[in-house]
Amino acid sequence: MAIKNKIIIIGCGRLGSSIANYFSGRGENIVVIDSSEASFTRLDNNFSGYTAVGDASDLSFLENQGYIETARKVIITSGDDNLNLFLTHVADKIYGVEEIYVRFDDPQKSLLISGEPNVRGIYPFQLSFDNFLALDEEDEK
Repeated sequence: MAIKNKIIIIGCGRLGSSIANYFSGRGENIVVIDSSEASFTRLDNNFSGYTAVGDASDLSFLENQGYIETARKVIITSGDDNLNLFLTHVADKIYGVEEIYVRFDDPQKSLLISGEPNVRGIYPFQLSFDNFLALDEEDEK
């Protein structure tokens, strides 16, 4: 059995790269996967993790690289809700990843992951709205 010591980040857009840079700064063992090598330019110059160009929906890619078997945490941040949902179920049901964070643009997708204690949704709309409310409260004071 492989040691689960990696953080896998799927998608290196603004959110994925920011999370990767955060964990890199903490000295974590990170692998960032994206289908476009150009996406990795978003990573800091001192990023200390690994990058891999590939299709994360191709399970043979994830398995052949040894990424998914050694993941203790998977963070899925692609811009495709359906892909993100698929990858969430793969990480949870097939590979038993302990912690999974998944980005959804559609908050209704939360219904499809409810009841899974190791899966947490990230909803940019909700986070932006909550941030707006906090700013508005500050202005009211």
